[in-house]
Amino acid sequence: MLLVISKRLDYTILFIAVLIFLLLQLPYLAQVQYPFRLLGTWFHEMGHGLTALLTGGKFHYLEIYQNGGGVAYSTVTDRFLPLHICSALTAAGGLFGPAISGSILIIAARSQKHAAILFRVLTGVIILSLMIWIRSYWGIMVLSGFVILFIIIMFLKNKKIETITVLFLGLQCVLSTYLQFNYLFTKQFERHGRVMTSDTQNIAVNTFGTYWMWGALIFIFSGIMLYKSVKFYLRK
Repeated sequence: MLLVISKRLDYTILFIAVLIFLLLQLPYLAQVQYPFRLLGTWFHEMGHGLTALLTGGKFHYLEIYQNGGGVAYSTVTDRFLPLHICSALTAAGGLFGPAISGSILIIAARSQKHAAILFRVLTGVIILSLMIWIRSYWGIMVLSGFVILFIIIMFLKNKKIETITVLFLGLQCVLSTYLQFNYLFTKQFERHGRVMTSDTQNIAVNTFGTYWMWGALIFIFSGIMLYKSVKFYLRK
């Protein structure tokens, strides 16, 4: 009986989290949706910057813009791997990063103890990024707001609220890949009057294939990660 009740509770929490995410996509909830768009941008740009660090390069800083876009300024080197491989990995880091991070959050939400730990780790990473890397007004304002909100949730000392928050953030993170569907299949775009090469095109240029091929692979990979993490969350 307890197992059945627990299972129903898990499905209910997951349903509520997905419902909230879908509601946030409605046009008339744009103002509520806006901070989460910027949080998704933060996950994306941090993925670029941290991947550059892991491959032996440098992560200088990142900017998050009012329109929800952003950019991570980094330098890649051939310290550990060939330069073209490091460039491809850094470009891929921003695209794979949200799916991987979100899946870890969803998996952690299965345990209140693990969710509480990861919730504090995430808050710490955001604070660290504010101190070291974020260099834009909108990024500082919105991410500081999330830090304050997360700290308030911690002070409530309610493990269920923390767990639901971690689950929602995980879903928001993974599904943010699908909100940038057009970007995955874009070769070039314009920023501040300059024509820029997309991440998928950068991967293709430094490895093989085409931008749309990599866009499709990342799209499928994110779907698999979401499926696997939710399946683990609902596992007996």
